Amino acid sequence: MSAIRPFVLDIPQAEIERLHRKIDDARWPEAEPVGDWSQGTPLAALQDLVAYWRNGYDWRACEARLNAFGQFETEIDGLDIHFLHVRSSRDDALPLVLTHGWPGSVREFFEVIPLLTEPGDGEQAFHLVIPSLPGFGFSGKPAQTGWGVEKIATAWAELMRRLSYTRWVAQGGDWGSAVTTVIGAQAPEGCLGIHVNMPIGRPGPDDLANPSPEEVKALQALQYYQEWDSGYSKQQSTRPQTVGYGLVDSPVGLAGWIFEKMHAWTDNAGSPFDALSKDAILDNVMLYWLPATGASAARLYWESLAKFGEGEVSIPAGASAFPKEIIPAPRKWAERRYTNLVYWNDMPKGGHFAAWEQPELFAGELRACFGKVLQTSPHSSP
Repeated sequence: MSAIRPFVLDIPQAEIERLHRKIDDARWPEAEPVGDWSQGTPLAALQDLVAYWRNGYDWRACEARLNAFGQFETEIDGLDIHFLHVRSSRDDALPLVLTHGWPGSVREFFEVIPLLTEPGDGEQAFHLVIPSLPGFGFSGKPAQTGWGVEKIATAWAELMRRLSYTRWVAQGGDWGSAVTTVIGAQAPEGCLGIHVNMPIGRPGPDDLANPSPEEVKALQALQYYQEWDSGYSKQQSTRPQTVGYGLVDSPVGLAGWIFEKMHAWTDNAGSPFDALSKDAILDNVMLYWLPATGASAARLYWESLAKFGEGEVSIPAGASAFPKEIIPAPRKWAERRYTNLVYWNDMPKGGHFAAWEQPELFAGELRACFGKVLQTSPHSSP
């Protein structure tokens, strides 16, 4: 059961043709009566993306990249876990497990992989382990409850053990931040430290009574999120099965559900394509469409939203705060959870999908952070 098995993608052409037929048969709603994204993904924007999906997008290019990186699977606690495993050519490379979130996938890390595995001379290199969360991508779909962030964190530690990594570090954003924070709280054997690009922290009574300008900005962002941007999480955390019917059956519905977040959560000048290309966005959508994970991915909210990022992290931790993060946490708040915060940096640009939007900055942040982590762990040779 603990075997590591190669995983090669070769989606039947019939599945691509089926997708095209469903797009052709789509029944569209009328256009929104507003001139912006305030009611959700605009009709014209989605029709433009879907037209490219139908007539210009090439899934085989993404499939080839996934296969070239090296894909594997292993069964952990009765569930198949899919992951990329990309080793550096450098003997001194540090093993690193990278965790994505929703509505992301392993696609978020494509551009950062070569930057981390084969950097310039004198820069820290990494062996990368990039799992698909349970119920996401080509990982198995849990048939029983219980696969929340605590169990995922334990599974990731087991995955690193199976790969014979005795000293390693962890990183994540969005749900990946929650999983990585729990890894830090669990402090499994071999984990030297963690880094998150969505630092998790909550205001205390004194912060609410007399907030600093930075805290005022964070509180305003939190209020906006709760009042205007969290409908998706409320639905997925309470009725994932109900929302899943539409997401699994309708490619247009799935694309509209995800595309909205590419607009709202990236650092852009009005268009999602300021931050991400059409091909990149559709690669990611396909990693939900092909394995039909609209319901299974949503269930992570049902499992763990109420406990998002719980636990105190005492092992070395670092954070990079990108300016367009959806729920920012000032350093003061984060330090209450990450009690051994060895690295913090406020970034000049970038949004929620840090590795995807700003791969060069992201790679530099990981080197800076884990350089500090290694300094605190004198016996941490990979």
